[in-house]
Amino acid sequence: MAVFVPEPILEEEVVQPVSNKKRAWHRFTRNHLAVGGLILIGMFILMALAAPLIAPYSPDATHFGEAFHPPSGAHWLGTDELGRDLLSRIIYGARGSLLSAVLIVALGLIVGVPVGLVSGYYGGWMDEVLMRIVDAGLAFPGLVLAMAMAWILGPSLIHAVIAIGIVTIPQFARVTRGQVLEVKNREYVEASRCLGASSLRVMFRHILINAATPIIVVATLNIGSALLSVASLSFLGLGPPPPAPNWGEMLQSGAEYLTMAPWISLFPGAAIFLAVLGFNTFGDGIRDVFDPNHR
Repeated sequence: MAVFVPEPILEEEVVQPVSNKKRAWHRFTRNHLAVGGLILIGMFILMALAAPLIAPYSPDATHFGEAFHPPSGAHWLGTDELGRDLLSRIIYGARGSLLSAVLIVALGLIVGVPVGLVSGYYGGWMDEVLMRIVDAGLAFPGLVLAMAMAWILGPSLIHAVIAIGIVTIPQFARVTRGQVLEVKNREYVEASRCLGASSLRVMFRHILINAATPIIVVATLNIGSALLSVASLSFLGLGPPPPAPNWGEMLQSGAEYLTMAPWISLFPGAAIFLAVLGFNTFGDGIRDVFDPNHR
């Protein structure tokens, strides 16, 4: 007679809830281009921070007898028209280029976000006045306006940051205003007003926090554009004056030697390309994580 042995009852597996941070990180890591962009950004940041430790030569040391040397064991990326080591100048140039791009975006955030927040929250005549000023700023081509302001202020790193930063303010103001208009009439905002919260508390504690994600995405994407704008101004002679190493100035100084020493412009141009590519792909990954329309 067969004996039926009941199968043991297996305990149900306990499914641990996945936090929003882990879910967002998982979505981000699935975007290989974004991960590659993050790695590129990390490499450039480490290069800028550790410049005195990893640069083989002083960026301003001139050796006229070694001018126009092609890439070799002594100078991995060659030398420029003054005999300066290109690798050392590119490493030190990362400092000014990355710092200026971050400062430009910070200036746009510090000024543009409050303007858009106040305009969207109060509306009425204040919205009309502020948005017409913003529209006037958007009516001019960004780089042309930055060139004019940099020419008026004079060539320097801080002046280039101010000129390009002012150009980015209207974009942040517009994005912030659009998010505020979408958020300000939601139930939790109305409940906060009914409980007697001040306008400042409602704007910063309830509206801005819930409207911050698109602003962060735009800021991340704008770093690459800001870096490219700084290089453009430096190429035109409106950036930091020599001998401070700057990728745009290095690109310009080698332009007249393209036929005899193309590496003078090639390697700084490659550094600009890789840095902008890193920030743009990283920004696209951030957008895909936080924007449900792009998932």
